[in-house]
Amino acid sequence: MPSYLSRPLTVLGLLFLSHACYSAYEHSTLLTPSPQSSTIASTSTSSPPTASLPLDISLETIISVIMICVGLVVGAEELKPIMWRVWAGKVERESGGGGPFQGLEDRLGFVDIRAKRKEFADWVRDQDNDKK
Repeated sequence: MPSYLSRPLTVLGLLFLSHACYSAYEHSTLLTPSPQSSTIASTSTSSPPTASLPLDISLETIISVIMICVGLVVGAEELKPIMWRVWAGKVERESGGGGPFQGLEDRLGFVDIRAKRKEFADWVRDQDNDKK
């Protein structure tokens, strides 16, 4: 299917979908009781009538959704193959050699708590020696 048909197909599908929604709304309003009959219905033991949507409204909804999906898929851009090395090379060239994972490569490793504690103790001793 040519791509120039995608927009009209999508618009037509949206038009049919809006008509199906309006038809479903109208169908539901026909089933609700009027205010005058609500007093009569409250005295009777029968429950309010419930019915499912007619088949033509359901089919119109399904067909319109399919039309919208086909229109959107046909009008989409051509998919491009994804190759990791090509993508990473392109990103490195664009970012000046940094690469997408430069932050992960430059991060510090685990902190050695014992070494940090020793450095702090040495610093405190040096501070005490400087005060004397």
